[in-house]
Amino acid sequence: MTEELKTLQHHNLLLEDRKRLKLTGVTDVDSFDDGAATAYTVEGELQIAGEGLRVLSFNNDLGELLLEGTFRSFCYLDNAPKKAGLFARLLR
Repeated sequence: MTEELKTLQHHNLLLEDRKRLKLTGVTDVDSFDDGAATAYTVEGELQIAGEGLRVLSFNNDLGELLLEGTFRSFCYLDNAPKKAGLFARLLR
């Protein structure tokens, strides 16, 4: 899938009973184990924490990821470059 098409995708997170998770707008999966996963979406990096996590399917062409397990938390990371603060500029 081309980058132009990926930017047109919508990102959705659908959690059913804290046991089944469907993500859309996924561009890549960076890491995965039974307790955590990191997925890159069109809205930024998403960290997922839980227990007994399993990948049911991942369709890179459609940008869909389906996971199963017990989900504890979701955290979107700000991927924008941060401007240097006052102390960082002073210590250069």
